[in-house]
Amino acid sequence: MQIREFAEADWPQVWPIIREVVQAAETYPYDPAMTPAEAYETWIEQPPALTVVAADGDRILGTGKMGTNRPGPGSHVSTASFMVASDARGKGIGGALCRFALDWAREHGYAGMQFNAVVESNHSAITLYERLGFSIVGTVPGAFAHPTLGRVGLHVMYCPFS
Repeated sequence: MQIREFAEADWPQVWPIIREVVQAAETYPYDPAMTPAEAYETWIEQPPALTVVAADGDRILGTGKMGTNRPGPGSHVSTASFMVASDARGKGIGGALCRFALDWAREHGYAGMQFNAVVESNHSAITLYERLGFSIVGTVPGAFAHPTLGRVGLHVMYCPFS
């Protein structure tokens, strides 16, 4: 598997991954009716931010995006998001994407990385993020309407680089 910068030719494989994750409505607070154009606008970052894909040959297994969390006085903190195709989960792709994003952020001089909305029922992601140095710094109770669990919390997670 190789992690590389997103290219326009990747979109026909990236969009189905985004659509699947967003329509499941279990891990991202995006509208499940999101169109391909809205997904592209939301997911594909412009420099100096970066969107990447995790590829195995010609097949895209997952995607990630990374950049500045907030502008101005908050611009020293990065953020990132990741999505993996359902048939590729559990194979280390999300971890590889997260490690790539952490390395990218360190190389770009950020002081840390913040995740703004990790659904508290997404145990595999939380476990992975904690293993990679993130801590839950707060939870907004009931902020996410999960399709089967009802309202669950959204964690804010942070990984300092110093």
